[in-house]
Amino acid sequence: MSKPLQILIWIAISALGAGAVAFSAFHKGEEINALWLIVAGVCSFAVAYRFYSKWLMTKVLVLDAHRAPPSVTHQDGKDFVPTNRWVVFGHHFAAIAGPGPLVGPVLAAQFGYLPGMLWILIGATLGGGVHDAIVMFASIRRGGKSVGQMLKEEVNPVVGLVAMISVLAIMTILLAVLGLVVVKALAESPWGLFTIAMTIPLAFIMGFGHTIFKVSVRNITIFGIVGLLVGVWAGSQIKQWGIEHYFDHSGETIAWSIMIYGFFASVLPVWMLLAPRDYLSTFMKIGTVAVLAVVVIWVNPVLHMPKLTDFVSTGTGLVFAGTVFPFVFITIACGAISGFHALISSGTTPKLLDREDAIRSVAYGAMITEMLVALMALITACALLPGEYFAINAGINKTMAPPQVVEVISNAGFPVTVAGMDKLAADIGEKTMFGRVRGAPTFAVSMAQMYARAFGPAWMSFWYHFAIMFEALFILTTIDAGTRVGRFILQDFLRGIWRPLGNTRSLPANVFASFLLVAAWGFFLYQGVVDPLGGINTLWPLFGIANQLLAVIAFCLGTTILIKMGKARYMAVTVIPLVFLMSATFAAGWIKITDPDPKMGFMAAANSFSAKIAAGGTPAEMANWSAQKFNFTVDTVVTAFFLLAVAVIFIGCLIEWIKLLNGSKAVVLREEPYVALPEGSEPV
Repeated sequence: MSKPLQILIWIAISALGAGAVAFSAFHKGEEINALWLIVAGVCSFAVAYRFYSKWLMTKVLVLDAHRAPPSVTHQDGKDFVPTNRWVVFGHHFAAIAGPGPLVGPVLAAQFGYLPGMLWILIGATLGGGVHDAIVMFASIRRGGKSVGQMLKEEVNPVVGLVAMISVLAIMTILLAVLGLVVVKALAESPWGLFTIAMTIPLAFIMGFGHTIFKVSVRNITIFGIVGLLVGVWAGSQIKQWGIEHYFDHSGETIAWSIMIYGFFASVLPVWMLLAPRDYLSTFMKIGTVAVLAVVVIWVNPVLHMPKLTDFVSTGTGLVFAGTVFPFVFITIACGAISGFHALISSGTTPKLLDREDAIRSVAYGAMITEMLVALMALITACALLPGEYFAINAGINKTMAPPQVVEVISNAGFPVTVAGMDKLAADIGEKTMFGRVRGAPTFAVSMAQMYARAFGPAWMSFWYHFAIMFEALFILTTIDAGTRVGRFILQDFLRGIWRPLGNTRSLPANVFASFLLVAAWGFFLYQGVVDPLGGINTLWPLFGIANQLLAVIAFCLGTTILIKMGKARYMAVTVIPLVFLMSATFAAGWIKITDPDPKMGFMAAANSFSAKIAAGGTPAEMANWSAQKFNFTVDTVVTAFFLLAVAVIFIGCLIEWIKLLNGSKAVVLREEPYVALPEGSEPV
């Protein structure tokens, strides 16, 4: 294709994308066709990957396709294993794409479709992709080291120690929250549990087949996809086969199963279980979302949710309290910018990549692919009738009967009826859809409605339960990779206490660190399952803030690396998203601590329960109020600690930047020595 023609095509794609965004933003009608958002997303994906990511890789990071990565220089057959880039892409995408791109946009839909759409498109292309790529680049150049260890070496030991402690604490919360989401999904879905259980032996066969018996990636992929499809179909038949009861377990049993699985995924060689299972899961994830996109295009739905609701400025949202700034940027994380990605990008993935130049497709490419997933989740949520959306997600469902809930939502300007909600529940085979909060059921309902419009209403219940299974599969792959990454970070920390504990080639050290980490997040998970006011339920409100503070830490590292590489002229690529994200996250943290409204502020909520306890009540009420007071007090202290820790990290890095830029400190870049790829491994 001639260059002038290429230029014309890319100008047309850019203009189409810009036009779709502009129309979505300035449209005056009450409803808009979902296709405008899809066009905006696809065009943004294409332009960002073709131009911005190429510039980032060739001008800013300057990737070297001939340089041997850690998977080659540190190859050990366990953690450091040169792996086909598409398998690595599958692992990486599966690991980063947890509940965030599905749940976050659904919850943020209470502000209307426009704030979420803009943050997803801008945040992912200019922030999230940069965040993931530069952390992966830094880790690959430093032997696959973690964010905390790199900050320790590139800035100073104090900053590194604070970062390690903060990252471990945040990761414990994130993994426990993810585990609880999976438990809630699988405790109600024998089909989902069966299908997920089947992916484990499939992964073992794929891992041994490719690594030990040298079966090609193509043949292993075909086997895995066929096996996965059979598992999905068989899961839908277990009731007819009379074996459903074998996969119908309590939340406690599923919680223990997740802990055991996370432990083995952390300890076993990465090629044996983790990488092939994540690779396999990616086909399910991307395939389902791709089919959903085709269905959306086919059924051509309108978005019933307005582009902006009054909750943007009032902060009195029915789903969660808070104004659009800063809370839309905390609620939508993984689909735009997510700190959890920094853990994967400096954990398992850099130990698997067989070529440095694959960072573009694996890191930046996976991030903007997740952007499209988040956009589809936003579309499905906004395609629901707003009254139904709020009836499913509104927190008032916990304290009010359905008629009262309907009255409150209808008075807010979003008409809904009890009869309509009862019919919705009956159509999907559920007892009720009132109060099914935290986003996942909403996505499943809307996805089922889309598929039912395309394939017939008789399949509504089937598609709903398929979506629940799909979401559980989506999330579990984040837990296994997260646990393994957490083990690496914990071993970096333990190395400072007793050096042998940091040896990742030692099986006893790996087992010990994995046990400690799983015990930490497993404790919070189990307590959260058995006690609705205990365990991770205590720390759930910190999930979004904690995750985004991780991203702030990662951008601090990225900026330091750029300055030390002599690329200070390109600092804006990390500094701009760093400043914006830090402003939003610190604002959200400060509001959550100090706001005088008990519905918003942790301290105010704790004080309100103190007043209730002082006034007296029944023994049951007193126990409940005491637990609530304790929870909000803990949330206050932990949020304050995280904000203080990240402030220390930022100030430490800022001082380092000033010294490096004014020449008062010599530049010492802690990259590993250059090693060329062996002959036969050179890129073609």
